[in-house]
Amino acid sequence: MARRTDDKAEVGYVASVTPGRRPDVRERLASGFILADGALGTMLVAGGNGWTVPEELNLRARERVARVHAAYAAAGSELVSTNSFGGSPAKLALAGLEASAYEVNRGAAELAREAVGEGVWVAGSMGPTGRFIEPLGDLSAVEAEDGFALQAEALAAGGADLIVVETMTAVEEARAAIRGARRTGLPVVCTMVFEPSYRTMMGVGLEGLLGLLGDGATAVGVNCGQGPDAMATIVARLREMAPTAVLAAQPNAGVPRLAGGQAVYDVPPAKMAEFALEMRRLGVAIIGACCGSTPEHIRAMARALGKA
Repeated sequence: MARRTDDKAEVGYVASVTPGRRPDVRERLASGFILADGALGTMLVAGGNGWTVPEELNLRARERVARVHAAYAAAGSELVSTNSFGGSPAKLALAGLEASAYEVNRGAAELAREAVGEGVWVAGSMGPTGRFIEPLGDLSAVEAEDGFALQAEALAAGGADLIVVETMTAVEEARAAIRGARRTGLPVVCTMVFEPSYRTMMGVGLEGLLGLLGDGATAVGVNCGQGPDAMATIVARLREMAPTAVLAAQPNAGVPRLAGGQAVYDVPPAKMAEFALEMRRLGVAIIGACCGSTPEHIRAMARALGKA
């Protein structure tokens, strides 16, 4: 079960582990690899609810979010993602927070930067809107793009180094998010969720994901959905299809099961460390974890990759 790390271990580490200034993230992606963080939502839920959507915490419980960012950086993450996955105006509207979209997203980036210092990259996270783009739904492509642009611009203003469009299943929405994010001038990474069939729930194949490189994404990849074994197979196929593409991979800590009304993930840190080594062998540029993972998973990956 996901657990929250001890607060005393999370606070006060920044000055000692993040000295100096990070280089441009494009340089690292072109010549090396980055160890990203793990689950943010898992860690926030483990600390108890009391909020409608996690993005609310960027405004009224900043220290709670900052502690999670700090824990990942202390574990070895070179990149942390902001608490803004559901921060698009369309998604925030479901919680009555649409008017606060800019403030919510800028706050997400600012508190991540404050938590990890200047030596760690901050990725502005943008997830699906929760609505379908026309003609399948009532959200126009223009409205979607403009909403993602507002979100991305707020994240950039708050100090994000790049934008990560993540957990997408529809290529139309992914394209709208990439177009919106590119207005900032920051590099854009886009990841999608694939089934073992090599398709998303909306029927997008791996070739559709790779096509997003032509839409302006700096890197593409896979996140969420699967545990490390299944994701490794998908990433290996991607590498065969695109030998030189800049790829990202962040699997769940297994497929969740319910125990006592809570989602439990069974993949231990050691297994995630093995995954990290396999991703390195495949030349993946951004290696991290997703739902169910904790700073302990990232610490094991950092050690395996020689980053701790």
